[in-house]
Amino acid sequence: MSDGRILLVEDEAALSRGLSDALRARGFEVEVASDGQQGLDSALSGRADLILLDVMLPKVNGYEICRAVRARGVDVPILMLTARGQEQDVILGLELGADDYITKPFRLGELVARARAFLRRRQGERAVSRFGECEIDLRARTVLRGGRAVDLTAKEFALLAYFAARPGCALSRDTILDAVWGSSVFVTPRSIDRCVATLRAKIEPDPHNPTYIQTLRDIGYRFDPDASAPGHKDHEDESATKATKVTKLL
Repeated sequence: MSDGRILLVEDEAALSRGLSDALRARGFEVEVASDGQQGLDSALSGRADLILLDVMLPKVNGYEICRAVRARGVDVPILMLTARGQEQDVILGLELGADDYITKPFRLGELVARARAFLRRRQGERAVSRFGECEIDLRARTVLRGGRAVDLTAKEFALLAYFAARPGCALSRDTILDAVWGSSVFVTPRSIDRCVATLRAKIEPDPHNPTYIQTLRDIGYRFDPDASAPGHKDHEDESATKATKVTKLL
């Protein structure tokens, strides 16, 4: 049984072949599109559980694919594969509908871990979410840490619930402001940072070196509920030799 169906949209043949082989070896079903038009057609079919999308593509670029997929209401996680690391390029992709990004060159283990996190999200939002010692009950609006109740303000709970519903997603400050505070309220990005700081103090093992609510420099935040899991970073690389060969292509 497949771990999930991944659509890989990548025009560089060597990279596409190496990455698709590595993903199949880890239990995923992979469909490959070698140009933007083919990728767009496959994405709009709705067959994929996750899209790995290069930005610089022939015929149709990755940004236009993001825009078209979201305009058609296709709710599938999109992870951008990009050599561009500048703030505005990343924010543009996120605003057009991408869920997260990973900058080339990247480690195969990190990519696979991100993919699995998004595929878990596709199973549907649960009433109860867990990470580390914490448990969030969305219906009861309660948070436990180590079995003890955590006293959160209404805004802290709303922010944590928003993060928990989007594990692994890169979230810009503007996106968070609109979703949690609302567009009708005048709030500065510093308000998010202050709320994140107080929330970290209540749920993070070490608030000064956060594990779960990660800062994305110049962009915003990412919530990673699996960050403390044993072997989270490296357990996917079952064969060091094979992983090294593949990551040289990435």
